[in-house]
Parts: sequence; C-alpha cells; structure tokens
Amino acid sequence: MAVAVRDNEARHRYEVFDDGVLAGFLDYKRTGSQLALIHEEVSPAFQGRGLAGALAAHALDEARRSGDTVIPFCPYVRAYIAAHRADYLDLVPEDRRDDFDLGEVDERG
Repeated sequence: MAVAVRDNEARHRYEVFDDGVLAGFLDYKRTGSQLALIHEEVSPAFQGRGLAGALAAHALDEARRSGDTVIPFCPYVRAYIAAHRADYLDLVPEDRRDDFDLGEVDERG
C-alpha cells in the first residue's frame, strides 16, 4: 500500500491516495495564518487502513511548517489532536481550546 497525501489548493482540501486512488479528503479554509479544518471523509472501501490518521497528521504537520494556527471544526481532527496532545495541541490557539473540548486534562484520571 503506497499512501500519499496532497494539498489540492484549487478545491481547498488535502487528499489522501492509496496506490494512486483517491481514498479520502480533508476540507479546509485558510484565512491568513489560520487553518480551519472543516470535514474529513475516507471512502468506506478504504477505512480501517490508517488513512484518516495519515490525512490528519499531514494537515497538522503542514500547519506547523507554515506557522499556521489550527481551528479543528472536524470532529475526527479534534479527536486526533486530543489523542496526540503533545504533538499538536499547541497548534490550536489557547483561547479557542475550550470551544473544541481541548482544554486542560485532569491527570489524576
């Protein structure tokens, strides 16, 4: 399985390909240095292969490289950030984290 993620700027989305076949996408809206991640979708035939995670990670890594902040409207991306807080939480503006249930975590469990 050869996975590739590309930014389709004309359609305002990241696209994930599996062996050259479009398997899913992540819609975004860029405003200045802010990247709003709107909606992620992976075709049912490609689910369970880690493509959604690869797509989310690629978008977040690109935001970091570009110096963008991230507004995670997409529930999947929001959950991905929550699961990888150490890697990606800092991309979400501190004053917006509570809007997306990404505030402080009680370490006591």
